[in-house]
Amino acid sequence: MHTYKRRTVLGASIVAVGSGVLAGCSGSDSGSGPRPGAGAAGNGGAGFVPNGPDGYVNPSDPEVLASERRRGSGPVREFRLTAAETTLDLGGRTVRSWAYGDALPGKEVRVTKGDILSLTLANHLPTDTTLHSHGIRMRCDMDGVGGLTQNSIRPGADFTYRFAVAHSGTYWLHSHTGMQLDRGLYAPLIVEDPREPLSYDKEWVVVLDDWVDGVGGSTPDGVLSQLRGGRSAPMDMGEGGAHSGSGHDAAAGPQSSGHGRSTGPSRMLHGPRSRILRSEGGSVDYPYYLVNGRIPQAPSVFRARPGDRIRLRIINAGGDTAFRVALGGHRMTVTHTDGYPVQPKETDALLIGMAERYDVLITAGDGVFPLVALAEGKNARALAVLRTSSGAMPGPSVRPRELDGKVVPARRMRPHESVELNDSYPDRQLRVKLTGGMRRFDWAFDHEPYSLQRRHPIREGERVRLSLINATNMWHPLHLHGHTFALTGLGAVGARKDTAVVLPHRKLVVDFYADNPGLWMLHCHNQYHSESGMMTILGYRR
Repeated sequence: MHTYKRRTVLGASIVAVGSGVLAGCSGSDSGSGPRPGAGAAGNGGAGFVPNGPDGYVNPSDPEVLASERRRGSGPVREFRLTAAETTLDLGGRTVRSWAYGDALPGKEVRVTKGDILSLTLANHLPTDTTLHSHGIRMRCDMDGVGGLTQNSIRPGADFTYRFAVAHSGTYWLHSHTGMQLDRGLYAPLIVEDPREPLSYDKEWVVVLDDWVDGVGGSTPDGVLSQLRGGRSAPMDMGEGGAHSGSGHDAAAGPQSSGHGRSTGPSRMLHGPRSRILRSEGGSVDYPYYLVNGRIPQAPSVFRARPGDRIRLRIINAGGDTAFRVALGGHRMTVTHTDGYPVQPKETDALLIGMAERYDVLITAGDGVFPLVALAEGKNARALAVLRTSSGAMPGPSVRPRELDGKVVPARRMRPHESVELNDSYPDRQLRVKLTGGMRRFDWAFDHEPYSLQRRHPIREGERVRLSLINATNMWHPLHLHGHTFALTGLGAVGARKDTAVVLPHRKLVVDFYADNPGLWMLHCHNQYHSESGMMTILGYRR
């Protein structure tokens, strides 16, 4: 079993109360039923079995259920989301897209550490979908990867994701099907600590995004087709595939053709580079960049009083954009990365890759202040406003000097002692090379596109060291499902994260404990890279 350097945990666990034994897999109707060789779908946890090699722990196997029982049982908190086509107002600019309800971002889901989250997703889309609770260490069959951990949810059906929430922090919900995330299918997921050690007056949830869907006839699938020169993704997704039903069908409406080919203008980005990322900023030239669903010309406004201590929970929900974030007239104190506490660190700005989250504290000044998210390497920005008194609104092109100040990368942050891994030597070492290029858009791991048949074996109880070697000219934010890892380097075991950027021609080494049995995705969180093949599976051997 793994240990931390100290056994005390920041914010002691809540005493379990309320509901009894946690139920098994609780899809009310996955819309597809069990495939040959699989156990019965639905209640009871008999389980979904993917079409992969034998000898691995499957998503609803007894080992998974035992791990979930160890997370405890608390009050059940029920929520319902509906994925549907809708009209979204981005601040005077309206688009037709897909979202959870009629809001962008979707309505926040907020629970308390120790709760059982029961979240029903109703699929009113014209194609399959799933829901992934990003960053949560949950039972495998609730992870929301169609074809790997469940059957995808068919149109008109729904599915209930039910799991224990054992860690507080800033997380988020999003579709894990095709290019749906780069539409509007995402929402914040906040897990409060019942013994919160931080002291603050207000909380501001900030969701960053890059937006293309419904603008000038563009769709994310059409943009992917442009980037790949019209070639289909070369992946073996299995029956009901992990990313099938991404919006390619004609029922998606006039924004896309029957095969996802673009009917809009070219959205391919050429030229701009980022000094911080040591490469091009990305591949997609988005028409809009958003904070909480609003364009810079009509920014959302957060109101507080001078002197208020404010906790910002910043989530990058973008598909292809890293944001450099700063609040004019303020320094930020970083308290958490990807939900896990760090030793407080002051900074002027933060670089946030896709799917990363940072919590910061600020003490509000007197006036009107721009929160600017610079689209790194893309010569564009998103904007929101902090208002504590009267004053003129900042213009959409405002650039606070803090953006050019100190930027503290995650590798320079130290974990809080309560979550710091010890310096034990790993039981297993895995080496994964990031391959591919911009010209052919053939992103992969070890030159092999995603396949259900290809798995990196680990065993429960091991400490695993994963070396991610970027052999490409591009940066990649890599995400590991079902676990958090510790960044290594600088002679120490560092901050705990679930998503981290690997710079071009650099190596990122992370350690994690194999303490959550099942089949887990490791993938680039650039949606255009993952859908081109940069995904693989870490599988627990029996």
